[in-house]
Amino acid sequence: MKEIVEIIAKSLVSNPAEVQVEEERTGTTVVLKLHVAPEDMGKVIGKQGRIAKAIRIVMKAAATRENVKVIIDIG
Repeated sequence: MKEIVEIIAKSLVSNPAEVQVEEERTGTTVVLKLHVAPEDMGKVIGKQGRIAKAIRIVMKAAATRENVKVIIDIG
């Protein structure tokens, strides 16, 4: 799960070395915290949050295969 978010984020930003993803598992819930460089924040969120929403949709689809709930925190 963590690797998927990392690959997507690195393909979007100008500074792929600054991309960090932290994973916290609590029972059937997985919280993924995505950290990018401040200048790349807009690229990850997108206009009106469309890219962030798309990332969440892709992760939700991947999570259903593993029977877990995924929460993406971009910050």
